[in-house]
Amino acid sequence: MKNVKKKSAVNFSKWGYIFLIPFFGTYVFFSLIPLASTFYNSFFENYMSGLEQIGPNFVGFDNYKAILFDSDLPKYAYNTIFIWMMGFVPQLIVSMLLALWFTNIRMKLKFVNFFKTVIYMPNLIMAAAFSMLFFTLFSDIGPVNNMLVSMGFEPFDFFASITGNRSLIALMNFLMWFGNTTILLMAAVMGIDYSIMEAAQIDGANSWKTFWNVTLPSIRPILVYVLLTSLIGGIQMFDVPQILTDGGGGPNRTSMTMIMFLNKHLFSKNYGLAGALSVILFFITGILSFIVYKNLAERDPLAKPNIQKDRKKARKTEKGGIQ
Repeated sequence: MKNVKKKSAVNFSKWGYIFLIPFFGTYVFFSLIPLASTFYNSFFENYMSGLEQIGPNFVGFDNYKAILFDSDLPKYAYNTIFIWMMGFVPQLIVSMLLALWFTNIRMKLKFVNFFKTVIYMPNLIMAAAFSMLFFTLFSDIGPVNNMLVSMGFEPFDFFASITGNRSLIALMNFLMWFGNTTILLMAAVMGIDYSIMEAAQIDGANSWKTFWNVTLPSIRPILVYVLLTSLIGGIQMFDVPQILTDGGGGPNRTSMTMIMFLNKHLFSKNYGLAGALSVILFFITGILSFIVYKNLAERDPLAKPNIQKDRKKARKTEKGGIQ
């Protein structure tokens, strides 16, 4: 009977591994091998001097020293984080408000699907087209300055101003991504059990207390996901400031991001320094993502006490068995 049961049981686990082969093959070929190659090339001197190829010559950590101590990487890191924060904080606030309004049963908003489509549409526009549109709108002879002159104000040179340049980049990032964030937060809010909200209201909680003590803790996993993906996208910010500032990074490189700095090394075919900078950006992204996840990810407050209780019970049973 046992042999018959073993033969009748079918093991489907191998098919799971077979279906994973295309994914892992694509990942290894397009991600893992280039990543390993970047690490390898970061330890070599390899660049073009005119038509002459210099290297590859092994230089150890010299490329890393040049990037960290002999360049303006801290300044570009500050530019990147500052511009990202300028766009992300309003994006999160506006997206949260829209998500709460669209999912509020009492408000009974009409044409919700239409509004969701409209706010998501900027995410479908290419960053290059969006940048060219803003360049045309806010140029010296653009519609915005013409409107300011017609209202009696002096024309404002947005692209020669540090604040104006950074604000335009942050505004474009906000307009391109707040629709996507709104959809994610709406899905998170709609996943909350409505009976929990009713119980909070019965206990006398007002709208603010319900939001702070019920809604926010319930959607924390989605908030962590939004923050992580936005942080990674902010560190990789390139196309909008690159096109809007014509690759120069605005006045006195105050809008130069870390990826724009990396692109300059790739453009000059200085592959060793570009590889070292890529590795540094990889570790910066990993460390910041780990910090965000570690501090904001949902924790089970009863997990540790239960583990400790189980360990104590196990020790007692072991002692009882030895005696």
